[in-house]
Amino acid sequence: MEPTRRRAWRLDLLFYGVSLAFAAGNAMFSEFYGYRVWGNFATAGYLLALVLTVVQAVSRTAPTNALRSRWTAVSVAGLLAGLVPLVVLVFRRDPRFVWGDWPWSFPSQPEVWVVERSARWLIDHGTPYPDLGLLGRPPDPDDYTPYGPAMTIFGLPRALFGDGPFTDARVWFAVGTVLAVVAALKVMGWPKAPVLAAQLAAVSPLTLLTVTVAGDDLPVIALVVLAAVVALRSSPTSGGTSQSIAAGLAIAFVINMKLTALPALAVLAVALFATRGWRALLIFFGTVIITSAVLVLPVLLEDPAAFVEHVILYPAGLGEAGSPAASPLPGHLIAQLGPVGHAVSLALLAAAACAITVWLVVRPPRDPADVMLRTATGLGTAIVLAPATRWGYLVYPLAMAGAMLAFSAATPATRKEGTRTTAGPTDGEQDVTHDDDVNHQIASPDTRGIQA
Repeated sequence: MEPTRRRAWRLDLLFYGVSLAFAAGNAMFSEFYGYRVWGNFATAGYLLALVLTVVQAVSRTAPTNALRSRWTAVSVAGLLAGLVPLVVLVFRRDPRFVWGDWPWSFPSQPEVWVVERSARWLIDHGTPYPDLGLLGRPPDPDDYTPYGPAMTIFGLPRALFGDGPFTDARVWFAVGTVLAVVAALKVMGWPKAPVLAAQLAAVSPLTLLTVTVAGDDLPVIALVVLAAVVALRSSPTSGGTSQSIAAGLAIAFVINMKLTALPALAVLAVALFATRGWRALLIFFGTVIITSAVLVLPVLLEDPAAFVEHVILYPAGLGEAGSPAASPLPGHLIAQLGPVGHAVSLALLAAAACAITVWLVVRPPRDPADVMLRTATGLGTAIVLAPATRWGYLVYPLAMAGAMLAFSAATPATRKEGTRTTAGPTDGEQDVTHDDDVNHQIASPDTRGIQA
């Protein structure tokens, strides 16, 4: 048991050390105000977690109290690097705040007020997607709403109840994420997750930075986790009609929030077919199609061209404005070499997609941990190799890896040979006119955010 604890503490020291360096780097060098605020709080949080881990590692006493529990460091990191900076920034962004020069004074990333704007447009115009042709100027990336219509639900509190810290979309992203995670844990019977699972999924710098400054990716991840749990947790011999319907509802909602989740749909479909057969698969796809139609058709019929421009063309890099996604990951760096480099990047992406598809078909996933592993691998590969991407999207594979570890620890008897994972120890065990309205509400250098 003692070697296991020492190995766990070494992992903790590495995790909090890397997290501390990342937070300090953002505090000192980031151009974004919200990132710098997060970096200052997170530096303190990860430093304290690191100190606690050092104390635990050198202590000869077993972790029988809160101070010496590995979960204490997790809680400290979550509080100081997540909850506290989120509260500070949502209160900093009040109705009297006027946006300064981009991006030095942003108390939130543009995703937040884009989602809030989409909710106002849905209420006022029947669609969250403005007609960019009415701007009278070339569109800016911030004029776009590159989300599905389901994402607008998180902007409704501000649209309905006005400006205030508790109507900030980040608060409701966090609430939705917590509700989905709690539901998944309840379905699983409240398993005891390894500390490493919580570190990767809940308190990694990518997760907590996203919570603080944006938040829109986290409910997507949480709903994918919930869909995997409700689809595959119960016995395959039960038929699984209700599970297929519930999984279809969850995955339909999430792909109509962000098309980023489409790989999860494919992985979950293969898993359902492998474990429950054609009937469950047809019920699943039927639920996805019906739910998607209910969510999409009203806004699609209201303005088909705007829907296609915002949701399809712009994310694909074919819109009137170019995407700002240009993080220096391998696919983007290769694509920057010119037309040949761009073709090579796409070829690598296609080859990786083929390899993952073969893996998926030859060894289909059969439990939630398998689904998380395949989805994390697919998304991570796409993020790294895509010609245009953001490093922040790496929160998807990282958080899903944490979920995979939690599922692996909860269902060790059902793991299949060839898809083994190591969950790690749990602590304590083994250790206006329409034209004017458009120009007023869509982002411009003078109208970003809430005006005084």
